[in-house]
Amino acid sequence: VFIRYRSSLVRICCYSDGSLFEYDLVFLISTFIVPYAILNMNYQCILAMMFAIEEINNNPYLLPNTTLGFEVHNVPNSRRRTLAALFASLSGTEYSIPNYRCAREFMSAAVLTGPSWAISEYIGTLLHLYKFPQLSFGPFDTTLSEQGQFSSLYQVAPKDTSLTLGIVSLMLHFHWNWVGLFIIDDDKGAHILSDLRSELEKYGVCIAFVEMIQVIRGSFLTTSWKNQVQIMDSSANVIIIYGDTDSLLSLIVNIKQKLVTWKVWVLSSQWDHSEIDDYFLLDALHGTLIFSHHNEEIKNFTDFIQTANPSKYPEDVYLHVLWHSFFNCSFLRKDCKIVDNCLPNASLRFLPGNIFDIAMSEESYNVYNAVYAVAHSLHEMIFNQLQNQSLENGKEVRKLDVDYDILNFWNFPKGLGLSVKIGTFSPNLLQSQQLSLSEHMIQWPTGFIENPHSVCSESCGSGFRKTPQEGKAVCCFDCTPCPQNEISNETDMDQCMKCPESHYANSEKNYCLQKTVTFLNYDDPLGKAFTSMSLGLSSLTAFVLGVFVKHRDTPIVKANNRALSYILLITLTFCFLCPLLFIGRPNTATCILQQNTFGLLFTVALSTVLAKTVTVVMAFKVTALGSMMRRLMISRTPNTIIPLCTTIQLLLSGIWLATSPPFVDTDAHSEHEHIIIVCNKGSAIAFHGILGYLGFLALGSYLMAFLSRNLPDTFNEAKFLAFSMLVFCSVWVTFLPVYHSTKGKVMVALEVSSILASSSGILGLIFAPKCYIGFFFKF
Repeated sequence: VFIRYRSSLVRICCYSDGSLFEYDLVFLISTFIVPYAILNMNYQCILAMMFAIEEINNNPYLLPNTTLGFEVHNVPNSRRRTLAALFASLSGTEYSIPNYRCAREFMSAAVLTGPSWAISEYIGTLLHLYKFPQLSFGPFDTTLSEQGQFSSLYQVAPKDTSLTLGIVSLMLHFHWNWVGLFIIDDDKGAHILSDLRSELEKYGVCIAFVEMIQVIRGSFLTTSWKNQVQIMDSSANVIIIYGDTDSLLSLIVNIKQKLVTWKVWVLSSQWDHSEIDDYFLLDALHGTLIFSHHNEEIKNFTDFIQTANPSKYPEDVYLHVLWHSFFNCSFLRKDCKIVDNCLPNASLRFLPGNIFDIAMSEESYNVYNAVYAVAHSLHEMIFNQLQNQSLENGKEVRKLDVDYDILNFWNFPKGLGLSVKIGTFSPNLLQSQQLSLSEHMIQWPTGFIENPHSVCSESCGSGFRKTPQEGKAVCCFDCTPCPQNEISNETDMDQCMKCPESHYANSEKNYCLQKTVTFLNYDDPLGKAFTSMSLGLSSLTAFVLGVFVKHRDTPIVKANNRALSYILLITLTFCFLCPLLFIGRPNTATCILQQNTFGLLFTVALSTVLAKTVTVVMAFKVTALGSMMRRLMISRTPNTIIPLCTTIQLLLSGIWLATSPPFVDTDAHSEHEHIIIVCNKGSAIAFHGILGYLGFLALGSYLMAFLSRNLPDTFNEAKFLAFSMLVFCSVWVTFLPVYHSTKGKVMVALEVSSILASSSGILGLIFAPKCYIGFFFKF
């Protein structure tokens, strides 16, 4: 019945009067701080016990024909005096006589101890020897749960299994990831530190510092902080404090004395602010957030407190002292009783909250439950309802994790402080619903006009990623811009996300935008320029062809091998039109035609130039070489060069198309905001093979022209052919390295430019002089 309950000290005595049993609860309570400490906390525990006993005695169904009574013992802050008081209580006399019970009219049933851990521990050590039931109503202590040492002790307060989770949830809610810790330096503190550190690190909250507070168990005296300056100057604006009520009080006194008003304190338990009366308008504890166990409202308890007075309970000496101190009553010090002259309708509700708070405290709630636990146990024992019964056939009853109220301490002058409920933490709900806060009600510490920040490094916004600072906690980092084409659309991202190939990062690098599809279009300025140049040069070549056809019987046309000139001009006309295949949206047909048409046309053009060069050389060597050269000239053998070279080109193109033909492809990397539709060459070897073959033809023509350098100066045809091939080779030798260093539309534009430039070189250097002579000398 008593498992999972927490601490105070009450003894229950019983005696028999015929059929009537009377049990007396003995209540051992520790009070050792300041004169009015008992008024706010400990004395309310006594009233809670009286209230519970009256309810039980008036309940005909619980312990019928039985009356509960109680004794209250004030326990000083001394192990020896504490044990002496317990011996006296157990002996029933003023003298402590171990193993004897002199007062036979009462029979002890249980002892309630608290609220200090130390008091319950001191007394539990002795009661363990007597196997005497003890209920502790103070905060849950893992030390007191050791069955081997405290086999008869039951803790009424719930175990704080979810407190660390609640604290972490609060940190995450306010985005506090840089906190300090004040932990009591004992076994319990070490365990809490381990759990809290693990839970904080799990959710990315870093610990700026840990200060272990030395305290004598059961004493309110603590040592000074070891690193006061470091802690007070720390960038951590939130400090978590974990400790029992006694040691917590001394730490709070220390904090108030230093007037650290710019920190947010998060406490694991309440403290009695009436015990620290000050006159300062600025309070270092103003804005403190406190986790307190949620207690169900006890009906009529407030009314009971308000109606308690010396007339109703004449044997309660402390009520007489209260009335004398605060309501101007006459007082007989000899009997510790008030006489008269009291204020009419005096009540505890009239006392200020810093002197006496009528709202049920956590310890009072535990006392109330402890008394009922004893009553129900006695009820079952008396009526033998548990005899020969097992607990639900050996099944244990599972208890859910307790809920917490989150309180906010508001300070007023002269210690008139209020602990205002501003939220709850319910670990049994869904994770997203566990923490509930009314932020508009929160009063923050002095110095904060909005929600406080407590971070080691400010958050990295979108477009940046966190870069850890070497040798520091993970919460300390630098913000580094995302690399090219990577984004971060959330704060504090560890890594940037790469945009898909179909998208690109915007300038802020926080969003991926859809790339637009583009190609060398006729509507583009570059496309329009190339189209105009292609059509213009093609028309010019056609015009030259027309001139040559019109004046076909003139000496200058005949002297330059009229048929080869026609073939070359027709080929150049189509070469100038070839760039039109590179402009517009690529498709499979245009991709195949682009390179193969370019290769075929330029093969015909270069082989024609080669044939013209061979013809020129043979014409001037005919006299020297005799009849053989004449027969070759007459049979027009040089003209066979054109079909022979063209056939080789057709074979190369056939192999290319059969093995790895060109195809439509996309280029998502060349331009930041575009996806370029291009023609993939398919086989790079085949493409460069065609260029190499064209270079071989151009080089052959150049070498043949070079051999004719000793021709008469009046004939310059060989020189024109040599210069045209030199320009052609220069264009395409320059094209190759530049081509491989460009991408996208620029690569296409470069190839088109090379086609137009090389074709223009052949047209200009070979036919421009002839047209000049023809126009000025009338052919």
